[in-house]
Amino acid sequence: MSELFGRQEAGCAGGPAGEPPASSRPDTPCVAVCSTTFDEVCRGCGRTVTEVATWVVMDAEAKEQVWLRILSEGYPRRNG
Repeated sequence: MSELFGRQEAGCAGGPAGEPPASSRPDTPCVAVCSTTFDEVCRGCGRTVTEVATWVVMDAEAKEQVWLRILSEGYPRRNG
């Protein structure tokens, strides 16, 4: 997962399933590959339409729950 964030976190245990801790994540999971053409989930970041729309007003705990879910589902996805 370190390639996803473009850096290695030396000596960092990470979160569940070896995911980076919240403190090393970007503020948003958006990867500018926005598409909800076929369902209500963005194919780039894995958030629902509602989560994308309310992200800026979500508290840290709510954002963390979204991050844990999307990381466990293999998001965010970058092209390339």
